Amino acid sequence: MQNKKRMPKHNIKIGVNSPCLCGSKLKFKKCCLQFHNGKTPKTALELMRSRYVAYITSNSDYIIKTTHINNPDFTTDINRWKNDILEFCRYTTFEQLNILEFIDGTKESFVSFNVKLTIDDKDESFTEKSKFLKVNNIWKYHSGEFNE
Repeated sequence: MQNKKRMPKHNIKIGVNSPCLCGSKLKFKKCCLQFHNGKTPKTALELMRSRYVAYITSNSDYIIKTTHINNPDFTTDINRWKNDILEFCRYTTFEQLNILEFIDGTKESFVSFNVKLTIDDKDESFTEKSKFLKVNNIWKYHSGEFNE
């Protein structure tokens, strides 16, 4: 049996006046781009949406910066972590984000969502309930539970 060669996708660039790919119906510059450029998300939902777009745009620095230290993927080997994220982004096509539920809290919040994506032309869509914790007044992605 012959192995299928992995074909990387091209890096996605989003125009500042384009609709944001998080599904908010806002322009990219008024939505996730401001968070990628340093503004702090006010809610875990804003953080979750902006992390989704960071994966689309291969913004590994943002993913790392917004991950809680107790997340299972957290590592102090930043170069390896960054390369793992970029490798995932390189072979993944992110098609759609659907927010199912947002439970807003003062120190702990939850976002349930479904994401449609393909990896190497295979449907790898999933539903997750993400947990976010506020650390020093900044939301961080802590963990997620996958639903079948």
